[in-house]
Amino acid sequence: MSQEIVFIGFGSNVGDRQEFCDRAVALMNLLPISRVTGVSSYYESEPVDPQRILGNVWFFNGVVRIETSLNPIRLLGILHETERALGRDEEHRSGPRTIDFDILFVGQHIIHEAGLTVPHPRLHLRRFVLEPLVELDADWSHPVFHRSVKELLESLTETSRVKKLDIIPGTKYGSRPACSRPPA
Repeated sequence: MSQEIVFIGFGSNVGDRQEFCDRAVALMNLLPISRVTGVSSYYESEPVDPQRILGNVWFFNGVVRIETSLNPIRLLGILHETERALGRDEEHRSGPRTIDFDILFVGQHIIHEAGLTVPHPRLHLRRFVLEPLVELDADWSHPVFHRSVKELLESLTETSRVKKLDIIPGTKYGSRPACSRPPA
């Protein structure tokens, strides 16, 4: 596979949410034949389905942009391995989680394979995904809807609360990644 721009969403609502997100960002820098080219600010968001989530703990969320030659299925496998290594409960994937990764976009490709749908099928409905995507690349075009992520955000009717945090990604778990954007 040639180099592709890939956007990966991540989130945590268990334990030290900032530390888990910082670890996720640090581990993205270790992906083989890949390099991180952007890290959004962190956003805190209320759970999409709080009835399924014990304690109604809000998520820390963000998005990483990478350039990679990894096959999307191999990338997904590495992300799942990373989730498990960071304590993700595989039996209750929709419950509280130490870390969750979602492949949002792989270039302008549309992928429907077992276990992987790209673009992520619900990203256009989620403010906690669209706000960090707009921060990284407001003009990125959704290959199914043929609209920019900024346009998708502006047309969003979903009302869940999302707030940008005044935290520089990577500061709790180590040094700030060189490609991170400081909060505005």
